[in-house]
Amino acid sequence: MISNQYETYPSYIRLAKSGELKFRAQKALEILKSCTLCPHKCEVNRSEDVYGFCKIGRYAYIASYFPHTGEEECIKGWRGSGTIFFSGCNLQCVFCQNWDISHHRTGEPTDANRLASIMIELQKVGCHNINLVTPTHIIPQFLEALCIAVKMGLRLPIVYNSGGYDSVNALKFLEGVIDIYMPDFKIWDSEIAARLLHSPDYPEVARKVIKEMHRQVGDLEINNEGIAKRGVLLRHLVLPSNLAGTRELARWLVDEVSKNIYVNLMNQYHPDGYVTYPAMQENYKELARLVNRDEFKQAYDDARSSGIHRFNSNS
Repeated sequence: MISNQYETYPSYIRLAKSGELKFRAQKALEILKSCTLCPHKCEVNRSEDVYGFCKIGRYAYIASYFPHTGEEECIKGWRGSGTIFFSGCNLQCVFCQNWDISHHRTGEPTDANRLASIMIELQKVGCHNINLVTPTHIIPQFLEALCIAVKMGLRLPIVYNSGGYDSVNALKFLEGVIDIYMPDFKIWDSEIAARLLHSPDYPEVARKVIKEMHRQVGDLEINNEGIAKRGVLLRHLVLPSNLAGTRELARWLVDEVSKNIYVNLMNQYHPDGYVTYPAMQENYKELARLVNRDEFKQAYDDARSSGIHRFNSNS
């Protein structure tokens, strides 16, 4: 669906003007005192720098930020996506492609003022949006910084780029704040998810999360310049031997979410993370190779035959 009509400002501007954004930030920060932001529900006091599963306390850790030109065409545009890579993650995918960032606390602790300044910096260099990578565990810190960034003049759409293992309750803090949800759907089968993600409830959680994201922002809307402005863009990494369950996922998306869901079917899997550890390779030998051409073609054909018809141009 192509939309030509957009508000002058992203939706979070209204929330900031009404005071709702500040209220939500304060309520979200309270959750850090006994953290239940994600399905792990560690209930540790992150406000006092006690670490749970994600290994992140009161302040977000930023591994890097820059205008990203490697994202989807409708996200990166011609000036890049203002991407902020946060350290820590609430998943432990054995094949993680960003292992050094997601499984470790890389970078420096970043307070709200600094995070706000980074968003403004990315806006000043011309980025089309602010792209939060792995933000599930730092929703309160982001909202706190956004309150400041709006006062500094931030006017870019926000992209929420997560692994799909989010909490529906936490996502409700983001309704009217996030313009573009860009979740992964990694694994369809719970037994495979338990072995490869260390989260057997991942498929069930991700299905609920994607429905909530779609409820909030709907199908992806792209303007006349080819830039995404609002909606859900779902990413799905094809794995060797159909471990990801592409066919089942595609059928569910069409039947349960939307016939117009926009999907990036990704073929860039390569062995990484635990898969490359000599002592662990025997446990994950089916992941010790690239996806071959026939496997990716089968995944694409399965998705299309299931009714998916909006694909990223690189799929």
